[in-house]
Formats: sequence, C-alpha cells, structure tokens
Amino acid sequence: MTEDVSDCDEDPVTNEARRRFLVTATSVIGAIGVVGAAVPFIASWEPSARATAAGSPVDISIKKLEPGQMVTVSWRSRPVWVLHRTPEQLATLSKLNDACKDPDSKADQQFSPKVQNIYRSLEPAYFVCVGICTHLGCIPDYKPTPHSPEMGPQWLGGFFCPCHGSHYDLAGRVLKGSPAPLNLPVLPYYFLNDREIRVGTLADGSMKDWKPNTW
Repeated sequence: MTEDVSDCDEDPVTNEARRRFLVTATSVIGAIGVVGAAVPFIASWEPSARATAAGSPVDISIKKLEPGQMVTVSWRSRPVWVLHRTPEQLATLSKLNDACKDPDSKADQQFSPKVQNIYRSLEPAYFVCVGICTHLGCIPDYKPTPHSPEMGPQWLGGFFCPCHGSHYDLAGRVLKGSPAPLNLPVLPYYFLNDREIRVGTLADGSMKDWKPNTW
C-alpha cells in the first residue's frame, strides 16, 4: 500500500498559509453568492415597465352592486374595493369615532380633502379604497355582520386582517389596538356616471401617479 505523505512533508508554516488561503477564498466566494442572490430579489421590488403600464385607470361597473355588497378589481396589481354601503352601515361610522386611531383622516392616506370626511368617499353610499392592510401588506377580509360570534359583541362591521389582527371600520379607518398604523388608502377616483366608477385618476387626467403614506 502506498501512503500519501504530501501534506506531511510540508512544514507548519506552509500548511498554515494554505489554510488561511482556503478560508479566505471560501469566504469571498460565499459573499459573492449572497450578493448575487440579493440583487435579483431587491430588483424585484422595482416596478417593471409592464407593471407601470398596468397602472392605467380602471372602470368599475356598480350597476348591479347591491347595498351591502363589495366588488374587487385589480389596479397596479393591487386589490381595489368598491363597497356599496347600506344606510345601517353608514350609521355605524359616527359611533366609532372614538375607537379610531385617525377618525378625521388627517394622515395622508386619501387623494383629496373631498374624501377627508367620516365616509372617506365622494358619495356616502360608495366606499372606494385599496384593500391592503397598512401594517405589513396583507389583504383584510370583509366582515359586514355586526356582533357576529367570530368578531365579538362590540363589532359593528368592517374589515379584519387575518395576518396580525388589525381592525378597520366600514370607512377603512383603523381601530385602536390594531398593529396597523394608518387608515386604508383611498385612491383617486371619480364617477363616470351613476353606473360606473373610474379608479386610478381624476376626471382631468391628473393624479395617475398618486401614492399614499403607505400601502
């Protein structure tokens, strides 16, 4: 049997030098790998040309939207809600002023002072917003039933984020005790007529690039 003694013939200084080289080389290659993996991930957060084009205004039909019903459409790859609120739902809003973090919508989460009211809408019956929780970007659920066993006796109807438990009223105002810091965003929109709403711009074509304080 022939024994490999090549490493044994080298003196300790040579072995130490080789060991340092291998450690350094491995560290450098590992760092390059991390950077190489991180760059595509970071780049994915930047909007592509296609995503920017997808930000075009969207028309939403409300002709068949019954009171209490909500429709969801996609705009800029985000869910936009249009909720046709009942008179009973509208009546709950004033009762929740003291329970809201920002009851008067002072934070920059709506496109205009025209929707900086208790309804957070151009017309009280129709609530239009981006359905993304302002905590960590989950999509809340529509929970319209007051005092339901699931939501508890104090619940008057609204939106609930299942990820971390944020609560919003039927105007998208975040309730105290929720981890979400801000109200749901009210994006630019206007009524084309009594049957359609255009979201993502105003009638004069402005505010197509509007963004809230946070999504």
